[in-house]
Amino acid sequence: MKECIFCKIAAGEIPSKKVYEDDYAFAFLDAEPLNVGHTLVISKKHFETIDEMSSKDLANMSKAITKVSKAIMKIGDGMNILQNNKKIAGQVVPHVHFHLVPRYDGDGHVPEWERRHNISEKQNEEFLKKIKSFLK
Repeated sequence: MKECIFCKIAAGEIPSKKVYEDDYAFAFLDAEPLNVGHTLVISKKHFETIDEMSSKDLANMSKAITKVSKAIMKIGDGMNILQNNKKIAGQVVPHVHFHLVPRYDGDGHVPEWERRHNISEKQNEEFLKKIKSFLK
């Protein structure tokens, strides 16, 4: 996609701090990192959200995520992997990307999400019925 900032980064039109690249994925340091070494892994093909990707495209991207993750785990004490879809979920750039955030002892980040809703058994059952109808 011509106007996508991540497509431009992958094409070398916008400079980045490249971590890794293969035929399907491009990894670079986040410009606004959550922690030292915060790396984004993007698909070289433009997809806005993960549900637009084929299994093959995701598998190809997963190889890069795995490779970079193994290297990060040798540097840090742990790692968070985040992937957001749509603005409501925190996606800022509408291009599939995974955040690989190294964690270090004493870094002060709290990985646990705060639970704000009491989900009823009825809500769970309704969700299960809906999702199973789409997975057939």
